[in-house]
Amino acid sequence: MIRKLNKEDHEVVMELIGHKPAENLFIIGDIEAFGYDSDIQEIWGQFQSDRLIAVLLRYDKNYIPFSEQNYDINGFAEIINNNHDQIEISGLKHVVEPLQRLINRKVRKHSETYYAKCTSLSYEVSEVEMKQVDKLQPLNYEENVEMLRSIPEFGTGTFSVEARERAETYKTGRTYIVRNEQGIMVASASSTAENSQSAMIVGVGTRPGYERRGYATKCMEKLCSELLSEGKSLCLFYDNPAAGKIYKRLGFTDIGFWTMIRYESI
Repeated sequence: MIRKLNKEDHEVVMELIGHKPAENLFIIGDIEAFGYDSDIQEIWGQFQSDRLIAVLLRYDKNYIPFSEQNYDINGFAEIINNNHDQIEISGLKHVVEPLQRLINRKVRKHSETYYAKCTSLSYEVSEVEMKQVDKLQPLNYEENVEMLRSIPEFGTGTFSVEARERAETYKTGRTYIVRNEQGIMVASASSTAENSQSAMIVGVGTRPGYERRGYATKCMEKLCSELLSEGKSLCLFYDNPAAGKIYKRLGFTDIGFWTMIRYESI
């Protein structure tokens, strides 16, 4: 049986998704931010013998399914297909894959990235090294955005001062930076989608011409250490195996792949 969930279901929802906070970063964050009664969000659950075994969250036009076993893909597909607008389905590849063939509309974009998580760093961070790392302050938001936009692989990124301000206002993200001896901001690393249990690492980059000097790693060490000390599980996307090696040295391990599929309207 599939039905729409409400706040009375919260405990059983968290029993299903709460023990995998990195895998369910977006679902947990959206529930904490918008609950079960918001116009922008809906959550459905599949029950089997009165036990919740799967959830489907809609935030605006994005649908995220999660289950640890075979679930009613036909039922979830029917819910999604009832929305005739442009939509997006995202989630762990092995959860999304059986569902996607039942979505009866044209695909606009289909992408997959590696998905990794971290629950502890693989080595002890040097307190001396961390003194070189500073938390980004509002006065320097514009400088940080300019630096990130100068990095070729971030050419299509959506970095903005406004996004930095929102993250600070709603406590959904933070950024750490390193400057060199000349005072130039040379690297930064950020978190986003922070919730009570998890956070995603994004925007790890080094200003062109200053690579391979350990600057970005220092930012990551400071950021990850702080988040982990708050009891949060960390996750990140990456599509470059070379970058993956750097993250794995820190203590990240692959969960699998994250799939994102954008569909045309009907």
